Amino acid sequence: MRLEEFDYPLPAELIAQYPARRRSDSRMLVVYRKESRVEDSQFRRLPEYLAPGEVLALNNSRVLPARLFGHRLGVKSQPIGKRNPKRKEYLSTEIEALLVRPLEEGAWEALVRPGRKVRTGERLIFEGSKGTLPSVTKKKSTPMEAEVLGRGEFGLRTLRFSDPASLAKNLERIGHVPLPPYIRRPDEQSDRVRYQTVYAKQPGSVAAPTAGLHFTRSMLAALQARGIERVEITLHVSLGTFQPIHAEEIAGHRLHPETFSIAPKAAAALNQALEDGRRIVAVGTTTVRTLEHVAAQHDGRIEPASGETELFIQPGFCFRVVGGLLTNFHLPRTTLLMLVAAFAGRELILAAYEHAVRQRYRFYSYGDCMLIL
Repeated sequence: MRLEEFDYPLPAELIAQYPARRRSDSRMLVVYRKESRVEDSQFRRLPEYLAPGEVLALNNSRVLPARLFGHRLGVKSQPIGKRNPKRKEYLSTEIEALLVRPLEEGAWEALVRPGRKVRTGERLIFEGSKGTLPSVTKKKSTPMEAEVLGRGEFGLRTLRFSDPASLAKNLERIGHVPLPPYIRRPDEQSDRVRYQTVYAKQPGSVAAPTAGLHFTRSMLAALQARGIERVEITLHVSLGTFQPIHAEEIAGHRLHPETFSIAPKAAAALNQALEDGRRIVAVGTTTVRTLEHVAAQHDGRIEPASGETELFIQPGFCFRVVGGLLTNFHLPRTTLLMLVAAFAGRELILAAYEHAVRQRYRFYSYGDCMLIL
């Protein structure tokens, strides 16, 4: 299939820049696969669409403040506007890094911009503030230091931090919430709460599993009261989830690996549901990819497992586990849109997106959601 087959027009004003005032205030478009129809609803009504005994599978990965700003060691900011030095303007030599995936011995894969300026062997200094350098920053803070070890696949750089034992603490201190680029504003303190699910436990993601952002603790309690079983798995969202496709023919696209784990208790609950014929509803595309990856490795069963997945789900894929999907609206021409098209059919999904645009749904990470049954 061609990339252009997964395109759709979207007015820019429908891209949500902030979350709804309350998590569960989101609208929910319900897509019925068998009847090929859609229904406008609200997320707060989710329990009405699920039957007692069904299983809700959620990704409990926690987002890291993995976006860093700094400069190359030994490279000084250059003054501009020499005719008026009192303005204290500087030509930016800022470096931005998004930590993508941990490697061994304190190293990380990272997207570094502008990548052409960064050379193997250089040292990078990261501060807490965007758009400023130590030479012009009034408030000093202890920076983080990393060495550039080399360049790998997908344009990633390998960085090794000088104090890996303190990395998590330092990220909390000076790291930024890695909001996606279509949210055209700096991250704010509120994003540290709202760009995180209420059930997030395992730190490691560099983007939120956004379908879970709508849940509140009261919603989880309401689902439990209705007899909906809740199972948690972990997939750390990384480049594989949001990397763009460049080839016009999608068949040759390869995803960057992402790490996952399924605990024995979760695997047992999922297998029991499969044996009983109870529907498993995945919350988010990351949950779908984790479950279907493991099932493909074990003849349709979910075994306790941890490792990496590069599973690219596109139309024609045979789903073994997932019988329902709660997901946000996705960007055109992406692997995420291809996954939901594989689950519900490309024509039905594109028709549902066209309906959502007409009805002024809010799109993408902080937007509304879609329930596919």
